[in-house]
Amino acid sequence: MQLNLLESFAEFKEFKNVDKETLMAILEEVFRNMIIKKYGSDENFDIIINPEKGDLEIWRNREIVKDGEVEDENIEVALSEALKVEDDFEVGEELSEEIKLESFGRRNVLSLRQNLAGRILDMEKDALYTKYKERVGEVVTAEVYQIWKREMLLVDDEDNEVVMPREHQIPGDFFKKGDTVKAVVAAVELRNNTPRIILSRTAPEFSERLFEMEVPEIYDGLITIKKIVRSPGERAKVAVESYDDRVDPVGACVGMKGSRIHSIVRELRNENIDVINFTENEELLVQRALSPAKITSMALHGDTGKAEVRSTLRGLHPQPAPPTRDELPDAAAVSPHFTTKEAFQKVFAAPPQERAMSVDAVSYEEIQSLYHGDKCWQATLLSLVRRINAGTLHEAATEALGESLLIGIEKPDGGTR
Repeated sequence: MQLNLLESFAEFKEFKNVDKETLMAILEEVFRNMIIKKYGSDENFDIIINPEKGDLEIWRNREIVKDGEVEDENIEVALSEALKVEDDFEVGEELSEEIKLESFGRRNVLSLRQNLAGRILDMEKDALYTKYKERVGEVVTAEVYQIWKREMLLVDDEDNEVVMPREHQIPGDFFKKGDTVKAVVAAVELRNNTPRIILSRTAPEFSERLFEMEVPEIYDGLITIKKIVRSPGERAKVAVESYDDRVDPVGACVGMKGSRIHSIVRELRNENIDVINFTENEELLVQRALSPAKITSMALHGDTGKAEVRSTLRGLHPQPAPPTRDELPDAAAVSPHFTTKEAFQKVFAAPPQERAMSVDAVSYEEIQSLYHGDKCWQATLLSLVRRINAGTLHEAATEALGESLLIGIEKPDGGTR
């Protein structure tokens, strides 16, 4: 008979995370429970399932006894009743009869459907939890389905729902419905017996998996990533080590003209990645991690796992506080015969004891046009002049900052800053 519980057993299996054998076992168990509920025992019943077509048959086997000697109608049948089925039955033989689903009653059938759906749903949840629990730390691809304030709902290639909380998204991430997102499985939780799969793009494991995908030497084990520290979307430090002296770990990770690391940087929203050689020498490792800063002193605290470092400004980009509105120069009071480049060249060409300059000598409009509305660098230039005048910049730091700024001023078209 055709069971209308499922349109097709095979079709149903394609949309669930439960294999065919498990589904057959669940279906048989549910039907046996219904048989026990009605007949008291299922020992003399056979359940035949055709998973390809969705067919299911229930057969009851009873022993033929003489008329008037039937003690249990569930396991015994009178000879006169058996002869109605076939006229050559004899006492002691076995009669097999098909039990129609309608004989169980409408209420039992509805209860059967609910139990079957509940069991399959529980099995699906268990299979989904087990599947993703084994994939923690792996990169998966999912499609954005819905975006909320605190998290984002995605579906994977098997239509399983996964989530990505806001704190696990890179600050520069901007997704809309239908976008494809690549992330790492960060955790799998059970909430009210429902698995909750959490994806992350900020975890260090995400960067590590991307390196494994882009650098064959890491995937093959020739190069090992010893440690990754990230400030998602801003900067990352990756310490690598090679087990083969012929393989340069940093060069292999970067690739020819940065071909390998560029794809990782794009995926991480232009995150600045510094790849350094790992070493057991802790002082040298800290020095490599802080490069290009010049370290003047270092104190390692082994008990806390921290290091106290002092360094100069040489080699670092200036990041002074932006000027207030009152500190911006008045364009009407600016001397017209000074250009920005000439003004700064005059400042840094003079001897240190004569190095002084009024902020009014540099036109704010000239700085604004020179850097095409880049407020950060406008503020940097103006603040630098103020700090030179106030004598708050060390001489060596002043020379270093002046050299880097003059390099940027040489190309006002935005080429080098």
